[in-house]
Amino acid sequence: MSTRTPPNAATQTAASGSDDDTPDCPDAEAPTVADASSHRLGSVFWTSVAVSAIFVAWAVIFTDNLNTVTTASLDWVTGTFGWLYLVVTLCILLSLVFLAFSPLGSRRLGRDDERPEFGTLSWLMMILSAVMGIGLISYGVAEPISHLATPPRGLAEPGTPEAAVRALQYSYFDWGLHAWAIFAIFGLAIAYSTYRKGRRTLVSQLFYPILGERVNGPIGKTIDVLAVFATLFGTTTSLGLGALQINNGLFTLFGLPVSSATQVAIIAAVTAIFTMSAVTGVNKGIKFLSHVSSWGAVALFVFILIVGPTIFVVNLYIESIGTWATDFFRMSLQGSAFGDLAWMQGWTYFMMAWWVSWGAFVGVFLARISRGRTIRGFVLGVMVVPSVVFFTWFSVFGGTAIHVDMYEGGTIAERTAQDINSAFFATLEYFPLAGVTTAIAIFLVLLFFISGADANTYVLSMMTTDGALLPPRSVLILWGVLTGVIAVVLMFAGGLNALQNTVIVASLPFLVIIAGVALSFWLELLRDAYPHRGYQRRTFEPDDLPTSDSEALP
Repeated sequence: MSTRTPPNAATQTAASGSDDDTPDCPDAEAPTVADASSHRLGSVFWTSVAVSAIFVAWAVIFTDNLNTVTTASLDWVTGTFGWLYLVVTLCILLSLVFLAFSPLGSRRLGRDDERPEFGTLSWLMMILSAVMGIGLISYGVAEPISHLATPPRGLAEPGTPEAAVRALQYSYFDWGLHAWAIFAIFGLAIAYSTYRKGRRTLVSQLFYPILGERVNGPIGKTIDVLAVFATLFGTTTSLGLGALQINNGLFTLFGLPVSSATQVAIIAAVTAIFTMSAVTGVNKGIKFLSHVSSWGAVALFVFILIVGPTIFVVNLYIESIGTWATDFFRMSLQGSAFGDLAWMQGWTYFMMAWWVSWGAFVGVFLARISRGRTIRGFVLGVMVVPSVVFFTWFSVFGGTAIHVDMYEGGTIAERTAQDINSAFFATLEYFPLAGVTTAIAIFLVLLFFISGADANTYVLSMMTTDGALLPPRSVLILWGVLTGVIAVVLMFAGGLNALQNTVIVASLPFLVIIAGVALSFWLELLRDAYPHRGYQRRTFEPDDLPTSDSEALP
């Protein structure tokens, strides 16, 4: 997702972030935030770096203690507040559906006379590039086949047709509307705040309707620091998963050992690549390869659909969609009251925490490409289309693996239980051209790995330099290195379990922030739409706002 095009620093201006009873849009005297090299690094940067350094030292020197603390914290967070993930995400989802079909849905993310910069098809493809990646390879087979062997909540007997339906049903839940609702609320809030209000691209600025000028003080800086850490640990989780996937693919092709040393070498090599990309801005090649990887994913999908059990997959798809729709609200609010905590930690809570940690990063990206669209079009495009694509991917690859195990004597579930990262490659082995398809899968993971981490490095740098659109190279390098180092120490500390535990614990404070973002966004919408109800309408003039996306967001 490294398709960002930094604006010209000589012409870029943005809002100072201070709003009052005057129109909260940038004016001629607003300070520039395009290039942070001329500004001193503030408390958000130094606090974030210091805490990150302390965490690395803790993981290296007191590894066992880190595992003990994160495991205990995980049990406390999920046991005490697991229900909050369910309630907050469902409330956001329902509020967005209501918003899309309300009169407010016709409001634009920009001036009222603006129209979208990108065509609908191109826009949708870019949305899919935001999160389509490592997760599809890591879990496209692993989650459905795991649920087949151990059906969620004991709803079916292992290995039965009912278990197959339940397996896809819960995969849809983990990768569908709830995840995209989190991304959508951030994208909407950031686009509205930036394009209609002219504020800086910082999470703290989204709270102006609630906090007022306090967003520029200690409270706002605390919000930005929490946003940094949520994004950082979400990125390191993806890096760890990517390294595990690449390692398993290389083992399948060349017999390269699956070991911590190999995975650290992979993380180091990829960290060097995406850091160099972020620093130099040489993203044309990455952009080209990202397009190639998208077509590679399509080709792999079509190939498996053709050579696999097509009719079985289609029938399973339809039936599982029906079950998912029927049980939607039950799944949305079913927690761990009756002893399902371990299962929820491994799947639903982890997935929701992962989406929460990616919220700010994906939100910035969605806002960047959505200027001029209506709220209604944004919500429907961001939530519906990606969910359908993910459902279809999981059905084809997960459904194929299920058919192999149920009717062809396969051992994919058994191998997945031993190493969850082997599931995708284990499935490819049962079909023609296994070497070629495995190589393509490794290539896809590598490209999604690099492009996603490149963009994350940029967003981390931007958030720690007061929303600068052109952060200093030294900051970009620092966050690239820190991201790789934290991924490495977590891999050594406990592999996938350590990554999952950390992202869940780190996401809890940010979940509260997401709820606040949703509330603040609604408040601002109502103030603008209904000024006669005790609110002052906040107006803007066309000349007050940036003239293109690249002048407002990365």
